Amino acid sequence: MAVSGRKVSGIHGSVSKGSEEDFDHCCEPCLAIGQHIQSRGFCVDCQEYLCKNCFAYHKRTKASKHHQLLDKSSMGKHIVGNKSLAMCTEKCVIHQKEIIKFFCTDHEFLGCTDCITLNHRTCKIDYIPDKCAGIGDSNEYRNTLRELDQKMKDIDAVVKMATLQDKEIESSYDLVIKEIINFRKEIDDRLDQLQKQVQTEADKKKIKDKHTVKNVLDTCTTVSSAIKKFQSDLQDNKTSQQDGQLYIIIRRANSKLELDDLKNAQESLDQTRVHHTFERNKELENILTKQDIFGKLNLSTTLVKKEELSISTNPMTPIKGKVFDKLNHIGDIIVKTKSDVNKCYITGCAVLSSHKVMLADYNNNKLKVVNTESKAVTEEKTLDLGPWDIAVLPQDQIAVTMPEKRKILIMTPASKFSTIRKIPVKGECKGITYHQGQLYVVCWDPHSVHIVDIQGNVNNTVSLDNQIFTSPYYILPGEDASHIYISNYYSDCVVSITLQGDISAVYEHQDLYGPQGMLMLDDGSLLVSCYYNNTLHHIPGDWKQGQTILDRLQCPWSICYNQHQQEVYICGSCNQLMMMK
Repeated sequence: MAVSGRKVSGIHGSVSKGSEEDFDHCCEPCLAIGQHIQSRGFCVDCQEYLCKNCFAYHKRTKASKHHQLLDKSSMGKHIVGNKSLAMCTEKCVIHQKEIIKFFCTDHEFLGCTDCITLNHRTCKIDYIPDKCAGIGDSNEYRNTLRELDQKMKDIDAVVKMATLQDKEIESSYDLVIKEIINFRKEIDDRLDQLQKQVQTEADKKKIKDKHTVKNVLDTCTTVSSAIKKFQSDLQDNKTSQQDGQLYIIIRRANSKLELDDLKNAQESLDQTRVHHTFERNKELENILTKQDIFGKLNLSTTLVKKEELSISTNPMTPIKGKVFDKLNHIGDIIVKTKSDVNKCYITGCAVLSSHKVMLADYNNNKLKVVNTESKAVTEEKTLDLGPWDIAVLPQDQIAVTMPEKRKILIMTPASKFSTIRKIPVKGECKGITYHQGQLYVVCWDPHSVHIVDIQGNVNNTVSLDNQIFTSPYYILPGEDASHIYISNYYSDCVVSITLQGDISAVYEHQDLYGPQGMLMLDDGSLLVSCYYNNTLHHIPGDWKQGQTILDRLQCPWSICYNQHQQEVYICGSCNQLMMMK
């Protein structure tokens, strides 16, 4: 068993001379279980007085047999120095009479001497009194507090959405019942039984959804309570300088932060994101003889979208209403960092959460995370080559295109941008987006569109062999995924093609000059960033006559929408991220 952090200090460094009365000490391990037994030795490493039995056991056990032990004659007339700061006082949950003094780094386990001896002999062990010195001023302590604070913010976001969704469930239910009753007044009493069937279905859905929401709220309350307790204990032990206990609480807090309670609650909440409406059967107004003719409950995902839960949005998230008519510039965020060698060249952006935006800085070979609240780059990851575009995936993952490597990286930002999978593609992959379980990637050399799942299985390849595709950069699937929109940089057009590669529409305009990143509105129209004339262009749903709605931008490439904050982010060949409200 390797015990790290142990140092045998000289006896004069840990004890000091005193009077004869100072030499009568009780055995400290026995004292911890309420037994007062005269000490017969002293362990310099543990800084503990030991009785005859504990002294003998200390020399036999693997965890302590290499410690510097002093018998009664060697002890001399000394007393133990001040060690209260590093003293561990918490009892082991397994061996309830023992004190927790060790942390197994291999298994992230806190335990007493018995635990370590019995189950962790070959592990790398930290001796807490040696390791905890100054931990209250460490980055680990500060990072733990910050992560706990962030977790509380995430909980608040889920609670807010759950509360909103609970109201929407009530509203949806009330509307369904109202329509059912109004329609029922217009028809024969013969339909009583059918009415009850539909109402029962709606009742069951309401009860199920409200039960799910209640479970989510209960989970949030439980996690919130635990985190508040950690926060309080951390502050209290920091104030009282109980570093040993502080070390233990930090380890427990870190273990709690790794649990998926909140993520599981979010996934449960996803099950209720449907809006029920009652659809009258038109034939029923004239014919009342068929079974199930009364009507049915329709499911609609337009009520509450997952993106509104501050999880993530991608470039094809629809913007509600005519937001583009009211875009206001609310500020810029500097995204160039001290370690950047070159000017920023932001070719891809995606919203990770309500206040986090991820950028692909092609010119500096970096992925960057920007906090829109603090207006600063909070994380960055340097790659060996430049990333081009980003798509947000389920389960806190992202897909990043690497053109020179001809690969798509599947990564987890939550784990310091660790790479889960590398998906090879036949071509220099540029723009990418995720839709209905599939990745849509536009590639060069040869010009084509690859449709793959997140495991890397190719479901379809669409050739872009038409002469109009001189420079396809960004891609956006249509709402029904039966066609694809592609921006063509040098051809100054946006092209709609079918999944078979047939061109269904071409949009050209005198103000559409160097089109790049695209964003879909809820009416099927598009916002397109134009690099050459520094504008934002609106393409209507009928693809007839669009217009420039924003100018004086700075060489815009990529664009994304934060539905939670109702903000549009535009970035490109410049060192700023532009924020529009």
